[in-house]
Amino acid sequence: MKIDKITKTGSKYKITLDDGKTIYTYDEVILKNGLLYHRFINEKLLEKIYNDTVYYKSYDKVLRMISTRLRSEKEIREYFKKTQIDEKDVESIIDNLKKIGLIDDYKYAKAYTNDKINLSLDGPYKIKRHLEECDIDKSCIDEVIQEIDKNEIERHIDKIIEKKIKNNKKDTPYILKQKIITYLINLGYSRESINNRIDKFEIKSIDLTNQMDKIYNKLKKKYSGKELEYKLKSKLYSKGFTGSQIEEYIKNSSLI
Repeated sequence: MKIDKITKTGSKYKITLDDGKTIYTYDEVILKNGLLYHRFINEKLLEKIYNDTVYYKSYDKVLRMISTRLRSEKEIREYFKKTQIDEKDVESIIDNLKKIGLIDDYKYAKAYTNDKINLSLDGPYKIKRHLEECDIDKSCIDEVIQEIDKNEIERHIDKIIEKKIKNNKKDTPYILKQKIITYLINLGYSRESINNRIDKFEIKSIDLTNQMDKIYNKLKKKYSGKELEYKLKSKLYSKGFTGSQIEEYIKNSSLI
């Protein structure tokens, strides 16, 4: 077989053979196999061209992935599991990308942590869990987590607490506080950090008579007398109402 012509099409090159066959490949494949000078192709060279094209197709795909954001080594390996590229070529690509600094788990961990701190409200433990799932080295994780600005963490916690208090329409101070603590823990903040900040906020009681009325109206359909009183008090206690609030509600409402 003979190469009839080589033309560039987008980011690739089109090789047209004299028998009408076409191969879309990359400049690295053309240079690596000297196709600009050796115009004749035997079956062995043709197979090599196909294999090299598969290799550089995967290489190019990874480069485009990394160009959008940094990737961990595990993420790159997970991508390769979906391709048909040989394990030997996978290791070759990863080694090359490591040499030129495009795969660097420390840089990835640092960039990921900075993005989460600056662009989200995720806490240190949630960030740490993600990095552990990416198989980042433990010492690397510990280093980037320790470098997080503690003042920034406090600002995040304060912002969340302020918003939760402002938007509270139905919870008693006790219940609201527990909900805020649980929410922050799920976001990846330590209980110690949360307690140090939440105690600085005053969570005022709001008029929750309507909430009490709803509970009472539901219970009175099943109970009456002392049993209703017991059930109502028990339910209101579980909702975070204090004893004095409950007694005042019962007294003022003359419900029982």
